Amino acid sequence: MTCSVTDAPKKKRPQQVYTLLVEVGRAPNDGLPKGSTGAALMCYASGVDEAEAVRETVAILKQADMAPLDVSGYGTLQERRAEGHDISDEEKALMQQALDENSVIVAQMTPFFDKG
Repeated sequence: MTCSVTDAPKKKRPQQVYTLLVEVGRAPNDGLPKGSTGAALMCYASGVDEAEAVRETVAILKQADMAPLDVSGYGTLQERRAEGHDISDEEKALMQQALDENSVIVAQMTPFFDKG
């Protein structure tokens, strides 16, 4: 009997939570404040790697009628701690919620307005 590589059980990679900063532009029905030109969204997203977390976040924001323009990744809780980031208990709780629910949590929204 021979076994092929496809017969081997796949190793399931554990989910982790990544901190992402997403810049969004304007779109009809996006729910952003009147007069804003876009916003920055601080998100916690679960994924087996950062690329998956980014893909899921962008997909969910598009479903919510938002227009993602750019995503910056800040890593996992462990990576952020190693870089010396100060992480509050509230932030840790939101990260845990994202992990428990295998979801994307938008923790903060900062709208942009033109000066002038």
